[in-house]
Amino acid sequence: MNKLSADGGAQTEATLLSSPPEQYMCPEQLAYFRRLLLAEEQELLSAVKATAGHLQESQTSSDWNDRASAEEEHTLELRVRDRERKLLQKIRESLKRIDDGSYGWCEETGEPIGIARLLARPTAALCLEAQERRELNKRRFG
Repeated sequence: MNKLSADGGAQTEATLLSSPPEQYMCPEQLAYFRRLLLAEEQELLSAVKATAGHLQESQTSSDWNDRASAEEEHTLELRVRDRERKLLQKIRESLKRIDDGSYGWCEETGEPIGIARLLARPTAALCLEAQERRELNKRRFG
């Protein structure tokens, strides 16, 4: 998947992955991730508007089965939108980290998160090792 950087240059996932370590989180890389996050934010906001419109358009039926199906569909949509709301918050936090210069660096260890991980999950705030430790502790201690 090739994507252009925010400045319209030829920055792609391949060029990001092949960048030398000393260029980690250089202005071009930050611009790429800003553009990626802003595009994802817009996509989520569009989905929220579509859901709001869909929920307002719904009509109640006198048939109990139709009504139950509609309510289940609404519940599912609301669950999805709640997940998207949480993701939207993470996107906004990531954009703030780009602005303050901490994007791409693990919040726990201060080590680089890594381009490959950020491409897979642009909102990542922890390096893979720190994330695995956190998930392991969560499973152990609830």
